[in-house]
Amino acid sequence: MSGADNLAETGAPLATGYRRFVTRRMAWLCALAAALCLTTVVNVMTGPAGLSLTQVIDGLLHPEALEPGAYVILWEVRLPFALMAIVVGACLGLAGAEMQTVLNNPLASPQTLGVMYAATLGASLAIVFNLAAPLGLPETYVVPVFAFVGAIASAAVILLLSRVYGATVDTVILFGIALVFALQALIQLIQFVADSDSLQQIVFWTMGSLTRATWEKVAIVGAVFALCLPASIRQVWAMTALRGGEDYARSYGVAVDRLRLTVLLRVSAMTAVAVAFTGVIGFVGLVGPHIARLALGEDHRFFLPGSALAGAVILSGASLIGKSLVPGVLIPDGIVTALIGIPLFLALLISQKRRG
Repeated sequence: MSGADNLAETGAPLATGYRRFVTRRMAWLCALAAALCLTTVVNVMTGPAGLSLTQVIDGLLHPEALEPGAYVILWEVRLPFALMAIVVGACLGLAGAEMQTVLNNPLASPQTLGVMYAATLGASLAIVFNLAAPLGLPETYVVPVFAFVGAIASAAVILLLSRVYGATVDTVILFGIALVFALQALIQLIQFVADSDSLQQIVFWTMGSLTRATWEKVAIVGAVFALCLPASIRQVWAMTALRGGEDYARSYGVAVDRLRLTVLLRVSAMTAVAVAFTGVIGFVGLVGPHIARLALGEDHRFFLPGSALAGAVILSGASLIGKSLVPGVLIPDGIVTALIGIPLFLALLISQKRRG
């Protein structure tokens, strides 16, 4: 038997195994996409004024045929609410996945670098000092604008310190932890001096809610995600190599420090724009990547899109639960994600422990 024949016999099982590998992961991605479609449709149907599936479909296909009240409920309330859950969840899920990779820490999330706490600080300043009037900004946008500025500023500080002192994993995490404690102290100081009305607004903002969703805000968050996802996909091979260790990645020509800084900048932008319009929503960026990792493995061609889908499913499901738990009461989404995220995360940890 010739060498070519031996190579053909060896390559056939490898090709079959690779096709099976890709098919299985594509099936998981399709399952996550189907779960997202299901939760989104049910989310649109659910609320004090219940809508049937037929009404939703007819309203989407023929909006002009809807009564004025039903049109407002579907197009001005339910759809922006449901779509905001998708884009914000996708941003946080993708951001968490990339952070866990470049920081080599399974507990990393958009909160690790203090981005969410910085957004809270910016929002608190806008609320307490009523910054809408002197700056001439629309009142509905002054809090999101300052939340975004605060989040981006914290990311800039981390990136600057990392560039000066080296973007190693330990350096970035330690800077992030120090920034978190500093921001928490400043937030508590602002709450201490705030009056009762301002304090109530700050507390509600920190709970995280999708109720402030509008088509314009959905478009802004969606546009940032649409810009960041292709950039993430272009670096999937480098991030997959990084999962084998920094030395392994460098042996393949990956500039690890530059990759880490680029990813952290992208993560900060997605997190900042997401929480700027919704407030603090935790656990999505932590649990979503773990779900995707269990289903799809470490190949970032599938892991990154899977994390975005998993994050969107979690937040879409959380918004549905928040509307359904207590009739007539809309529980803030940040509370729901924490309540369902903690047991889900523990279950994932136990599952991984048993497999290990």
